[in-house]
Amino acid sequence: MTNYLLDLLRDAGRRFVPFLDWIGDLRNPEILRADIFAGVTVALVLIPQSMANAQLAGLPPEVGLYSAFLIPIVAAIFGSSRQLQNGPVAIISLMSAAALIPLGLSTEEYIAYAAMLALLAGGMQLILGFLRLGILVDFLSHPVIIGFISAAAIVISSLQLGKLFGIENISGEHLYQTLWNLILAIPGQSHLPTVIMGMSSLLMLVLFKKFAPKKPGILITVVVTTLLSWWLGYDQLGGKIVGNVPAGLPSFIIPGIHPEHFAALLLPAFMIAILSFVEAFSIAKAVAAKTRQRLSANQEMVGKGLANVVAGFSQGYAVSGSFSRTAVAFDAGAKTGFTAIVSGLLVGITLLYLTPLLYYIPIATLAAVIIVAVVGMIHFEPFSHAWKVHPHDGLVALTVFIGTLFFAPHLEWGIFIGVGLSIGLYIARTMRPHFAEVAMSEDGTLRDAKLFHLQTSETMALFRYDGDLYFANASHLEKKLLNAIADKPKLKVIILDLEAVDQIDVTGEEMLKHMSEGLKLAGIQFCISRPKFNVMDMLKRSGLVDAIGEEHFFARRHDALTMIKERYGDDVDIDHLLEHEPL
Repeated sequence: MTNYLLDLLRDAGRRFVPFLDWIGDLRNPEILRADIFAGVTVALVLIPQSMANAQLAGLPPEVGLYSAFLIPIVAAIFGSSRQLQNGPVAIISLMSAAALIPLGLSTEEYIAYAAMLALLAGGMQLILGFLRLGILVDFLSHPVIIGFISAAAIVISSLQLGKLFGIENISGEHLYQTLWNLILAIPGQSHLPTVIMGMSSLLMLVLFKKFAPKKPGILITVVVTTLLSWWLGYDQLGGKIVGNVPAGLPSFIIPGIHPEHFAALLLPAFMIAILSFVEAFSIAKAVAAKTRQRLSANQEMVGKGLANVVAGFSQGYAVSGSFSRTAVAFDAGAKTGFTAIVSGLLVGITLLYLTPLLYYIPIATLAAVIIVAVVGMIHFEPFSHAWKVHPHDGLVALTVFIGTLFFAPHLEWGIFIGVGLSIGLYIARTMRPHFAEVAMSEDGTLRDAKLFHLQTSETMALFRYDGDLYFANASHLEKKLLNAIADKPKLKVIILDLEAVDQIDVTGEEMLKHMSEGLKLAGIQFCISRPKFNVMDMLKRSGLVDAIGEEHFFARRHDALTMIKERYGDDVDIDHLLEHEPL
């Protein structure tokens, strides 16, 4: 009994603290070395990316570093993925900015509100994770995700173009207005040193990505442009630089906001909670497919929730899993979550001792870092693939893509449109499931009689229904049955094959009851064949089996056909079915 309790406690510990599954692996020197090397490599990318993403969110660069310090460590300890790298990411940064900019806040208030947004999102993720409601993210179908990510990447990169030209204050209500303002401003307001610095940074990053993807291209680009910025006096020429980054680790404080703004943060926080998890878990699944590790959606939700809560209390802002940094970690040989712990600690060391080195980083370089990072997320082949699988999926992906671009920077509207359209199209598809009278073909199999031009009986009909039976399609099945019966005035028996039905709701059950009563009055025997166990169990509980008569339900079609033959004899043309119907 003692050993059993110890095992139970050990399993519970692993459930709530997943790092216990991999912490023992670090006793292997090779794994430890691989994780340290991968952690250093990730940190070299994380530091400039976190500062760039903070700028995208409208926050000072140090807030990005604060969000890259403890957050990766917490997410690695409490999340289920061993390779996922968490911290500031572009999409969540833009969503944070879209939620906060309209509130007209001062700099200090803006920082506090960003922290509160992370805190709310993290709290929602914790609730969803503990209640095992990670399944809610399934409402964001794959077409919604591919449309949203490609559009969001275009939005994010477009909003950084002004920084490459040194042009400010061109934002419009929608993305197309901002881009039009930028086009009008480029001839007269472009700042030549900024253009040269920005385009040079962009060129270096693209060349590294194309010809030396294994090299730390982001770090090298930032170092080179920072040295040039210092040497040339870039800021004296009017170029924007990061400037002073306060040294020291973040303080733990409870962010304060005006009570009247609390409600305005709830919906953005919920969208950030869902989308940050979807983004992170999709990355984790892609890596797990290669490493064959087990993932838990609910545990990952808890890990992400704790990470965002910590971000909210440590002067950070909302975070998620990063595509680019996770890929860097995987390519560098990361084996466990210790990689993220190493990268987080290196960010902490940077905050303590290395912030003076960040002073001359050009803002244009950080904009280039974001552009190159997100452009790789734009893919149009999945749109074509979705259309080939089902036109509805292609339509959803394209609608989300266009809607996200149109409503940008309010990206959540693209998601709302996509979810609503996905549900609407799903209901439309399931409102008219396939229904057919089947007959025996030459090869001895039952096929759709109308489709294959097969002869059917005038006195007996066997119908197949392929789909769940619920409120949206119950009347469709009823209409199909009544029309089929009207076409056969000599009909004595019908068999409804429910093998493909997984679920029946009360509307569907009520329809079957009314149908059986009407057929009985018309002198037609109504039989149901091959209902699944769960369907049969429900029909017994509802009383429909007793109402129709248990003798009219059959586990096999052969049993139904045999009963009909015994009862009606030659009055029913059934021999051709019995001859081939398997036992």
